[in-house]
Amino acid sequence: MAVCVAVIARDNYPLYIRTAEPDHDLKFHYIAHTSLDVIEEKLAALSKTTSDMRELYLGILYPTEDYKVYGYVTNTKIKFVVIVDASGINYRDTEMRAIFRKLHHAYSDVISNPFYTPETNITSPNFDKAVGNIMA
Repeated sequence: MAVCVAVIARDNYPLYIRTAEPDHDLKFHYIAHTSLDVIEEKLAALSKTTSDMRELYLGILYPTEDYKVYGYVTNTKIKFVVIVDASGINYRDTEMRAIFRKLHHAYSDVISNPFYTPETNITSPNFDKAVGNIMA
């Protein structure tokens, strides 16, 4: 399944990153960070073609030899990046959309907490549990 899940703020700094392989944290941070350029390109292309931004799922951002990187952007420009092992199962768009819907729902629960300060690191154990379920 997913080997890395990243939540990235509107200003392109990480709010949350969790990896399945702690030995390769830096590699996944790099992949998530480089995906931001592709996300910005896709958002620019979408805004030129349509003024209505209802499509939050960006699809596959780019494949590497070992991984496939998928992206999703909320209406508030929070970016979700999910990195999936390419050697395993090929995921359909409907499956990836479901994963991003779960992630978006968990994020919505975090920011609905009155004690959470927006645009700060996510430390919620419930969010961590939801991400763990996605990565399992």
